[in-house]
Amino acid sequence: DYRQQCVESEALEEDSVLSFYRQLAALRQTGAASGPERRILMNYYSDRPYNYTMLTDFYELTMANGYYKLGLKDQWVCFDVFFRKVPESGGYVIAAGLESIISYIKGMHFSAEDIDYLRSKGIFDEGFLEYLADFKFTGDLDAVKEGTPVYPNTPVITVCAPLCEAQLIETMLLLSFNHQSLIATKTNRIVRAAGDRTVMEFGARRAHGYDAAILGARAAAIGGAKLTATAIADELFGFPAVGT
Repeated sequence: DYRQQCVESEALEEDSVLSFYRQLAALRQTGAASGPERRILMNYYSDRPYNYTMLTDFYELTMANGYYKLGLKDQWVCFDVFFRKVPESGGYVIAAGLESIISYIKGMHFSAEDIDYLRSKGIFDEGFLEYLADFKFTGDLDAVKEGTPVYPNTPVITVCAPLCEAQLIETMLLLSFNHQSLIATKTNRIVRAAGDRTVMEFGARRAHGYDAAILGARAAAIGGAKLTATAIADELFGFPAVGT
């Protein structure tokens, strides 16, 4: 229970939830949050956009560290994103998630806090940490357009980049493509089955978190849904929102 952990810390004395969050915000602004306080800030408090560069498997970082130590960080490599089969003999997948991937890559940077965290693990080369402090993706992406039907064992995205850069974006590529293509594909099948009837998405109530709700609505639009119940999807993407 994150809240209980934080309430037990000396820095958080008030009992009300509102005061609790205000104290967390103050800790964040002063840079004093650590341990459980920092964890709950990341999970529950959205006072500013969060940098998702560290939303990656730890393995990606340890692998990149190994490449750096071997002098391979700038070796030019290419890899493909593809899938091997479509569940339940579905035949095709509607590609989605590319916009999220591009936005993530363009904004990639490791903050001083990120570098301090990695240094605290005691396993990363100091030169590698200095490399991350100035990190910028310099590679190339070739991809099919969102909304394109794609098939098993066919490249959907091809990444060509220096080895460390290519390694570090793997998790977000898979996360974005897999989730959003799943929603777009399911929606497209429903739209095809519905024929001339209008299909509306209202997945926010059952989405696994707010990012899933927002990007899931966008993916449903890519898949062919005409309307959404999610107001922010209309505000952000122009996907018409309706209600009773």
